This record gives sequence, structure tokens and C-alpha cells, in this order.
Amino acid sequence: MRQVVVLAGGLATRMLPLTEATPKILLPVAGRPFLSHLLDRLEASGFDQIVLAVGHLGAAVGALAEQESARRGLDIRLSDDGPERLGTAGALRKALPLLDETFLVTYGDSYLPFDYSGPLEHLRARPSGRAAMAVFANHDAIEPSNVVIAGGRVLRYEKQRTEGLSFDHIDYGATAMRKSEIEALPPGEPMGLDTISSHLALSGGLLAFPVKDRFYEIGSRAGLAELERYLAEKGASS
Repeated sequence: MRQVVVLAGGLATRMLPLTEATPKILLPVAGRPFLSHLLDRLEASGFDQIVLAVGHLGAAVGALAEQESARRGLDIRLSDDGPERLGTAGALRKALPLLDETFLVTYGDSYLPFDYSGPLEHLRARPSGRAAMAVFANHDAIEPSNVVIAGGRVLRYEKQRTEGLSFDHIDYGATAMRKSEIEALPPGEPMGLDTISSHLALSGGLLAFPVKDRFYEIGSRAGLAELERYLAEKGASS
């Protein structure tokens, strides 16, 4: 089985007022809710179980997920933070009863033009790894780079990088993890996934999975417009 957890519980304040009544993962992109585009990518990559970690306006996400599950024949499950605002790692800890022994985690505003199963299979083939992060050689082109890699591992990861250090890669938005890493987290405590990734990198447990194509996201209006252009060009050439 291939399982993916999609983190989709944030308030999406950067996208207000569009997200006042619509969760970010349901924003229309090229005429369809973003969730539908994301499910296209995950289904094409062979994922048969999808856990949606929701919070803000989670009922609306659940309603579309139920329709998509019936239409596609996918096993789509919800883990709802409710009003707790546990952060990305806290949301994974809340979803612990649903997690497989190894799973992929990605974001509900990221569109990644690659095989999403790559980091998961990379981790499964390497028992010494505790997680495997997809990374892109960004060189500060799209956003500030925040990853240093060498020897097949992430040596350093910083969400807000330290000035004076040289970072040339960036977190692509898809990381394979072992359930045991989430089991070790204290329940109910707000925490970001970046904290876990940083610790894994410094301890030598975070494998690097380099990818060659840039990522897209809908976390900003500019990002949403870029994704719509990409999808339009992709549709025109297919």
C-alpha cells in the first residue's frame, strides 16, 4: 500500500479574502478545486490511501473528498484538528491511528510535477534512513533555499535559514516518514514539521531525494497564477 498524508488544516491568511469561506485546498484552479488536481497527481503516482489532515473549514474538504473517493475508488480518510491548531507535526501526531508504518507527507497547497511515490520508495529501500525529503536545486531562484545536501543525505534544513550559511537546495514539499518518528512526539502539543525535519537532518537520519522539475504552489496569489499558466500550457501541449 502507498499512503500519503496531505496537510490541509491551515488558516491560509495570505490568501484572504478568498479563503474566508473556502479552505485553500478547495480554491478553484483552472476551473477545478485544487484538491481535484492534487488527487490526479497522487492517483497517477500509485497512492491508494489518502489521509487529509484538515482543520479550518474541514467539513467542506470532507464533502468534496467523499465525492472524489466514490468517483475514483480511492480510500480517502479525514483527520480533523478541530480548533486546536496543532501545527503540521502536531496534525500528524493527531492522525497517528491512521498512519501506515511508512507514508508520504505533502502539503494541501503544493502541486509537484514528479512521481510522488519516489521519496516513499527511496525510504523503504534504505532501512537506515528515518525519513526521505524531496529536494530541488533551487539556488534561491523561486524562494530562498533552505537545504544543504551531501552524500545522499540532507545535512541541514532550516525553514528560516541562518544568514552566512550556504544553502543551494530547497524542500520540495514531499517527505517520506516512518510512523515511529511521529509516535515519539508528545500528543496534543503544537509543533511544526520543520522542527522534525531540522532535527532529522542534524542527526543524520534525513535522506535526500533530488528532483529536477520546479514545484508550484497556491499559497500566494502569484503562485496560484503561475500554476494556472503551467496547467494551461500543459493542457495545450497534450
